[in-house]
Amino acid sequence: MEDSYRHKGLRNKLTEIVRSKGITDLNVLAAINTVPRHLFMDSSFVRFSYSDQAFPIGTGQTISQPYTVAFQTELLKIKPLEKVLEIGTGSGYQAAILMEMGAKVYTIERQRELFLKSQDILAKLGYKPHIFYGDGYEGIPAYSPFDKILVTAGAPSIPEKLLDQLKIGGSMVIPLGGSGGQTMIKIFRKSDKEYIQTEHGAFIFVPLLKGKVG
Repeated sequence: MEDSYRHKGLRNKLTEIVRSKGITDLNVLAAINTVPRHLFMDSSFVRFSYSDQAFPIGTGQTISQPYTVAFQTELLKIKPLEKVLEIGTGSGYQAAILMEMGAKVYTIERQRELFLKSQDILAKLGYKPHIFYGDGYEGIPAYSPFDKILVTAGAPSIPEKLLDQLKIGGSMVIPLGGSGGQTMIKIFRKSDKEYIQTEHGAFIFVPLLKGKVG
């Protein structure tokens, strides 16, 4: 659980890289500069922890590129104490970024191995999100509505159950598309039945899987 001066120096450099790519939200940049990404990665990839790249974390999943994490987070415009639902806990890194920004995080992971690992590392680092093991397509209706929803895997279509769990006046960010790549979509819920959708560039994510958890 070491977070050395060297690690902090590398985080400073990573933060500047993310800033140079267009991220301007100072709270997002501060979170990137604070969360020890190397502790969320497999030991064989630790030396690459502060490269602006995605890396495998097991079970066919990846820890997202820091710029992508920052981009999605900036799109959501997180405010302190907002209830944020994260679909796809993965390594737990994105949840830590959200919590650094003061969000009340509810996160769900369908891969049991990742659920247990992320739960462990987040607790050791002092982060206390509400972590659930289950199907992200279902969301967490018992705790809805959410101010913000963040989907961290590529979805072929927008899950209706997640739209239902979004607060009126709230926003969801989701990579929409198939295995060849996705378009980052932001959805604003204007009223009970009215949603406003905007597009924010092309990305590549692992697929959002439905149904049976692993």
